[in-house]
Amino acid sequence: MRAMVIDRYGKVPMSLAEVSTPEIGENEVLAEIHAASINPVDFKIRDGKVKLLVNYNMPLILGNDFSGVVVKVGANVTRFKAGDEIYARPRKSKIGTFAEYISIHEDDIALKPKNLSFEEAASIPLVGLTSYQAINDILKLQKGQKILIHAGAGGVGTFAIQLAKIMGATVATTGSEASTNLVKSLGADEIINYKTEKFEEILENYDAVFDTLGGEILEKSFEVLNSGGKIVSVSGLPNARFGKEYGSSFFKRLLFSVASHKLTTLEKKHNVLYSFLFMKPSGEQLRIIANFIETGKIKPIIDRIFPFEDAQKAMEYVESGRAKGKIILKIR
Repeated sequence: MRAMVIDRYGKVPMSLAEVSTPEIGENEVLAEIHAASINPVDFKIRDGKVKLLVNYNMPLILGNDFSGVVVKVGANVTRFKAGDEIYARPRKSKIGTFAEYISIHEDDIALKPKNLSFEEAASIPLVGLTSYQAINDILKLQKGQKILIHAGAGGVGTFAIQLAKIMGATVATTGSEASTNLVKSLGADEIINYKTEKFEEILENYDAVFDTLGGEILEKSFEVLNSGGKIVSVSGLPNARFGKEYGSSFFKRLLFSVASHKLTTLEKKHNVLYSFLFMKPSGEQLRIIANFIETGKIKPIIDRIFPFEDAQKAMEYVESGRAKGKIILKIR
């Protein structure tokens, strides 16, 4: 089969290669991939920035979510059959969606939303699961609460705004003037132009923050929260709590604790709870998300669709930060 691979960590381009079609285990299915999406985690993996969490063997096929069709099922698979149209985010040890086929555990799969094309469905799994686990599982957002979602026009942001509105929250987001109409159409109640305004000077008494940017933006986000508020980040640093929850060794938890010392200090200063999220695959949650989509409560936001052969150009476009919504690779 054809696949986009890298042969080492670093800012190296992907190359199109012929590789073996994967074998499946007894609890897995073989899926024919029709479309995949590109996410910031793909170039973080490429650059070696997540090696402390998972260190991949080379050559490596990148890609963390997809939509496609089941072509073969393992002996113990009971929920899917050949011909089923599915979408999924494979577990971190089984990534590789920039390819024509993938083997994936049935627990990580859900039937594709009926009202979406393969390209639209491929835009959902990673951002949908990330948003759901951040907003529902960690922040436990409640009706009437206020949440700041950073980078509302990005892939995660466009989904997260819609999910927060389903939950009855008041939503503020950051973005450029060019993204104002988009995030407003998704339900954002207050829009902060990050080029001309400082969100930390405008917003106050918020219950929750969903950070997708990290760094100084994350640190300033503590200032907008109520005492007892919560902040979750997918771009900040893991802390000792994250290591404990994910079963990391004592050594790794110690490293996380040292690295995130500044965030822990801010957590105590503002009396808030900080969590780092490394999203987990979940077919069960994808079924919940599919229901939101099929009932019209959430819609996919796609910026561009690239042919498979232009995967490297698509990756560069995502890295440029100009995308509004998701970037898709059309594989079939």
